[in-house]
Amino acid sequence: GWEPLPVQYADYTLWQRELLGDEDDSESVGASQVEFWRRELAEIPQELALPFDRPRPAVASHAGDVVELAFDARMHRRVLSLARESGASAFMVMQAAVAALLSRLGAGEDIPIGSPVAGRLDEALDDLVGFFVNTLVLRTDVSGDPSFAELVERVREADLRAFGAQDVPFERLVEVLNPVRSMGRHPLFQVALAIQNAPVSELVMPGLEAEAGPGGTGAAKFDLSFNLAESFTGSGEPAGISGGIEFATDVFDRATIERMAGWLTRLLEGALADPRRPVSRAHFLDAGEQRLVLEEWNDTSAAVADGTLPVLFEAQVARTPDAVAVVCDGVELSYREVNERANRLARLLIGQGAGPERFVAVAMPRSAELVIVLLAVLKSGAAYVPIDPAYPADRIAYILDDADPMAVITVGNSGVELPAGTSRILLDEPGTVARLAAMGAENLTDAERLGSLGGDVPAYVIFTSGSTGRPKGVVVEHRSVVNLLAWADRRFEFGQLAR
Repeated sequence: GWEPLPVQYADYTLWQRELLGDEDDSESVGASQVEFWRRELAEIPQELALPFDRPRPAVASHAGDVVELAFDARMHRRVLSLARESGASAFMVMQAAVAALLSRLGAGEDIPIGSPVAGRLDEALDDLVGFFVNTLVLRTDVSGDPSFAELVERVREADLRAFGAQDVPFERLVEVLNPVRSMGRHPLFQVALAIQNAPVSELVMPGLEAEAGPGGTGAAKFDLSFNLAESFTGSGEPAGISGGIEFATDVFDRATIERMAGWLTRLLEGALADPRRPVSRAHFLDAGEQRLVLEEWNDTSAAVADGTLPVLFEAQVARTPDAVAVVCDGVELSYREVNERANRLARLLIGQGAGPERFVAVAMPRSAELVIVLLAVLKSGAAYVPIDPAYPADRIAYILDDADPMAVITVGNSGVELPAGTSRILLDEPGTVARLAAMGAENLTDAERLGSLGGDVPAYVIFTSGSTGRPKGVVVEHRSVVNLLAWADRRFEFGQLAR
C-alpha cells in the first residue's frame, strides 16, 4: 500500500507564510521579493502590440482555440545543444524565440511573457496533491539588435533573477504593482509560455495506439499561450517538442495563428543554424510570403496620367452636371454651379496677373465659397497658398513674405489680419461681385491663360511648422495630387455618392 505522506497541503501554506514573513518588515523575504518585482517590472508595457485581426473588445469573452505546433527531434537536439552552450535551458531558448518573433511582428523591444512555475521547491511536496503553481512575469529585452545567442543570454540572466523571487503569489504582485486594469486583457502580460519537460506517463490500451494531442477547451486565458512539452526516447534521446498555440478568438483568426506557427518554426530553425545572426535579420516568412512582401507589395509603380485638377473636375462636371458637388452649412451646390462660378473667378484672376508659376493666397473661413475659390485659382493656372484666418498675425506675415503671392483672396468678415499694403481681392465687395457677373462661365483654355497648364505646374503651397519653428513652404504639383487621388480611388473605391 501507499505510505502516509509526511506533509499535507496545510503544511505548505504555513511554510509559505513563514517563508515570506511580514511585508511590513523590510528584512523579510516577502518584502525583498516584492521590492525586486517593483524594480524588475517598472515601466512594463501595459499592452503588447500584437498582430491582431480585429480590435480588442472592451470585455474579453475568453473564447479560444488551439493551433498545433511541433518541432522534430533534430530541432529538439539543436535547442538542447544551444541551451547547454549558453548555460541555459530549453525553456529559455524557446522564450527567446517567441520574444524575437513577437518583436519582429511589431510588439516592440520589451516583451513580457508570463510563465507558470511548479512551486514544489521541496522534495517533500513531490507526491502531495494540491495546486502549488505560481505565475512569473519574465521580461525579455530585445533592444540593441542582439544576435539570437545574445538574446538567449539575456533571457537566462533575467529568468534566473525572476526564479529567485518566485515565492510571491502573482495575485499579490498585481495588488502591489496596481497596473492599469482592463476587462479586455490580462494585467502585466498577454502572452504566456509553458514547457513541460517532466516524463509523461504513457497511455497504454490493449489493441489501441494512443498519443497525446493539443486538445482545446474552447477557452483562452491570454491573447497567446504557447503550451509545449518535450518528448524523449526510452534511452533519453530528444524526440521532439510538441504542443499548441492557444489564442483568443476575440482578436485573432485561426489562419493568422497557423501562419504564426510557421513563422516561429522558421525563425527558430534559422536561429539554431546561425545563433550569431542578429535577430533583426532572422528569416521567418515562407517563399510565398517573401514574394508577396518583396515583389507584390513592393511594386508600387503605377501609370500616372499627366492631367491636372481642373481637367479632372471638368470631366466630372460633364458626367454629372446636376449632381451635388459641395455641401456646407446648409448650402448645396451642383457640379455645374461650382464650375461656372470658378470659371468666372479664374478669368478675373487671370486679368489681374494670375497664371502658372504664380501664387495666390486664400484666407477664408471654411465654406462652400472656399471650394470655389481654390478651384478658381487652379483653373487660372496659379497655385493657391492656404492661410487660416485664425493664424497669428506674425505667422501670416511670414507666409506672405516667403510665398510672395500676387494677391490674397478673402471676404470682409474673415477676421484675418493682413499686413499693411497687402494686395487683396474682397469677394463680397460690390465692385468684385459686378466684375464676376460680367465674366464668361464656360471652361477656360490655355489660350486664355498666361501659360500652359500641365502636370508639372504647382497646384498649391502648404506651409508646415518646420523643424526650426519657422513655417516651411512645400510646393506640390498637379501631377502629385492627381496621383494621390488616383491611388485613393483605387484603394477606397469611391462612388458618386462618396464624400
